[in-house]
Amino acid sequence: MATIFDKIIAREIPADIVFEDENVLAFRDIHPQAPVHVLFIPKRAVPTLNDLGEGDEAVVGRLAVAAAAYAKREGFADDGYRVVMNCNRDGGQTVFHIHLHLLAGRPMAWPPG
Repeated sequence: MATIFDKIIAREIPADIVFEDENVLAFRDIHPQAPVHVLFIPKRAVPTLNDLGEGDEAVVGRLAVAAAAYAKREGFADDGYRVVMNCNRDGGQTVFHIHLHLLAGRPMAWPPG
């Protein structure tokens, strides 16, 4: 069954897209938890981190590299930002297509919720 992220990739529903290459799509979260809250998703659907296997290292690596490049381009890399990936329901995952949250624009507390 297609997730909301699959539909965004296919341009079936709108999103505020801020980055795209052949492997990654990034867009602003519709329920931001910080002044900057962008989701980086692989264009290849992978439900959870648990579904990654040998040979999938590049999938998560591409998300991290894209997020770091975005932070530099937008000018907040030196101030700092947080990246988060949730896995399964108890980990806070609500869309079962792996994604990296990039949060910035305010000091981040620890521990998170």
